[in-house]
Amino acid sequence: MRAIAFKQPGPIDREDSLVDIELPDPVATGRDLLVRVHAASVNPVDVKVRAGMRGGSEEWRVLGYDAAGEVVAVGPEVTGFKVGDVVMYAGQIDRPGSNAELQLVDERIVGPKPQSLDWAAAAALPLTTITAWEALFDKLEVKRAIPGAAPAVLIVNGAGGVGSITIQLLRALTDLTVIATASRDETKAWVKELGAHHVISHREPMAPQIEALGIGKPGHVFSTSHTDDHLADILQLIAPQGKLCLIDDPKTLDVMPLKTKAISLHWELMFTRSLFKTADMGEQGRLLAEVAQLIDAGQVRSTLTETLGMINADNLKKAHALIESGKARGKVVLAGW
Repeated sequence: MRAIAFKQPGPIDREDSLVDIELPDPVATGRDLLVRVHAASVNPVDVKVRAGMRGGSEEWRVLGYDAAGEVVAVGPEVTGFKVGDVVMYAGQIDRPGSNAELQLVDERIVGPKPQSLDWAAAAALPLTTITAWEALFDKLEVKRAIPGAAPAVLIVNGAGGVGSITIQLLRALTDLTVIATASRDETKAWVKELGAHHVISHREPMAPQIEALGIGKPGHVFSTSHTDDHLADILQLIAPQGKLCLIDDPKTLDVMPLKTKAISLHWELMFTRSLFKTADMGEQGRLLAEVAQLIDAGQVRSTLTETLGMINADNLKKAHALIESGKARGKVVLAGW
């Protein structure tokens, strides 16, 4: 099968940063599905692993943590899918990824592809959707009110891949006021289009902007990037006994200032369930199925903003470079071989 891979980590402009290769076809065993990948999206985690993996390897490393495709074989323990099913999923961080024609994935973290979407639009969804869902409903418990707080959620970097789907899930599944941050005219317009009630800038102090809205202090904050830069600001604007969830990788994070307001801190990593084979691993497949229904009902839309062509090393390099630039809006996808 064709695949795109690397051996040594490094900058994306290096000739061998990502390479077109041939690999043996994988074989489905246990609860695995063998999926023919029709589209794959690129996430910040792809960039982080490619650029920052320590030491390199003698073996090819295939990235890709989002895919939409067709099941072509199933392991003997599979119960929920059959050959011919069309699916979407985010895969596992400790297994070969979706930058390949064929990929093995545990059925428990797989959901049906929305019928109303093409391959590319579906591939844009899984990783960010799982991240947003788990952060909102499992970690922040946004449906559980914080006494005295405004019934509102602040999303830092609302125009990113995770922020873009977070806004929509909040609008579709809750009555909460959605406040999103954005810094450029096009990203401000994007988050408003997705349903944000209010848009503020994360390039300026956020606490005064929240106060100016006149709705009170939000009880929930979902910080998707640069949390270490924004933490002092977040602690000022969040309500006492509020909840803060983050997904980025601050070099350091002083949590002692959270004590006075009794702010609870939550980490969200959508790979945790599959990495540790948790007892509730199947929740990811179930939530993807529910979101597929929301999409087909017109309540949520794909966050795909750009398709960079077929799945090959040249186009994948372009996608990685775009993610690294910090200027991506929504999701970037490659489709077809």
